[in-house]
Amino acid sequence: MRLTILGGGGFRVPLVYRALLDGGSVSELTLYDEDRTRLSVIASVLAAQAAGAPRAPSVRIATGLDEALRGADFVFSAIRVGGMAGRADDERIPLSEGVLGQETVGAGGVLYGLRTLPVARRIAERVAAVAPDAWVINFTNPAGMVTEAMRAVLGERVIGICDSPVGLVRRAARAAGADPDAVSYDYVGLNHLGWLRRLEDGSGRDLLAGLLADDAALGAFEEGRLFGPEWLRALGAIPNEYLHYYYFTREALAAARSGEATRGEFLAGQQARFFSRAAAAPERAYELWEGTRLEREETYMADSRAASGGWERDALDLEGGGYDQVALALMRAIARDERTRLILNVRNGGTVAALDDDAVVEVVCEVGADGARPLPVAPPDEHQAGMMLAVKAVERATIAAADSGSRRDALRALALHPLVDSAAVAARILDRSGARA
Repeated sequence: MRLTILGGGGFRVPLVYRALLDGGSVSELTLYDEDRTRLSVIASVLAAQAAGAPRAPSVRIATGLDEALRGADFVFSAIRVGGMAGRADDERIPLSEGVLGQETVGAGGVLYGLRTLPVARRIAERVAAVAPDAWVINFTNPAGMVTEAMRAVLGERVIGICDSPVGLVRRAARAAGADPDAVSYDYVGLNHLGWLRRLEDGSGRDLLAGLLADDAALGAFEEGRLFGPEWLRALGAIPNEYLHYYYFTREALAAARSGEATRGEFLAGQQARFFSRAAAAPERAYELWEGTRLEREETYMADSRAASGGWERDALDLEGGGYDQVALALMRAIARDERTRLILNVRNGGTVAALDDDAVVEVVCEVGADGARPLPVAPPDEHQAGMMLAVKAVERATIAAADSGSRRDALRALALHPLVDSAAVAARILDRSGARA
């Protein structure tokens, strides 16, 4: 089986390759990236990982997009249009206007989408032309928005993934004293805007009520510490970690503005140092990558942790696996028709009645050779449905603006976001960003 990664010079590509080493399903991995220096460094990291692993997939470097796609069975799309410098601007410009800037949430997410969607659409068109039987697994953020735009070209053969929901389920299960691999659960939302609303052990016993009532258990995992027992009990559910930006906006904004660097600025500097050092000493590329990866994991969502009291991430959450494991589980289920359940970004198709059928939602799906099919979910409550409708309107306006190049659509996308509190601010952000408009 042949796998292609678009954005093959991305820092997290070695996580995917690490998961492939013992899988035995992928015989050839093709990498494509427009940044040849980054691509060369990542290839050096992968070569070190493959040493002593007899079943390691061969690695091929493609020089063009069509070459990378042709013959692929699966395509992982993990591109970053504008690089880390673009992300840094997406975050810093909104912050300077007094609203949250974050890679996928708020004004930053809209700016990133405006820049990324035209490229994602062109990729989908090339897949349809030269690899029509390939399945596309979209990692590119904002994942729900990008997946919905690519679906217009590829239909059911593109599926979006995120590691936040599966991480939430596993952490909550461990905190409740259950085996994460044996629980069943209900989760509903959009990408980076979802809620865990049911958690049961293998016998069908409810675990969520007991977890929400137990302060010590809630304090034992990340989302419990982020949101706090009082608010979680008021919600009656456990939100995705990214909802911290919505529920504790003032605190998150204050923490972000008080920091010396935004997350994007930190990662831009960190990755520049890593790629420069690894390019100069390719024999040390893997060692340097591992040290940089650990620092990256330790500092993940540092602003939100600072805003909720300041605490360190658990050792289990520093391993770095997550989205790669979800992607490979999805790929194996399709390739081998091994039925499994995963939380994925897929076409709604009536699953959530508040949204139209073509909206991409993030829900529990059953996966097999025919792709991913959403399972029935309990209707979202009024609060959940209201937030989903508001953010979906933003996603749709962003897609429209990327297609039309219209300033009006881009302004609408920015100003409608719940985390942008002024249309005048939205207009200034748009002007300063130079976003397509």
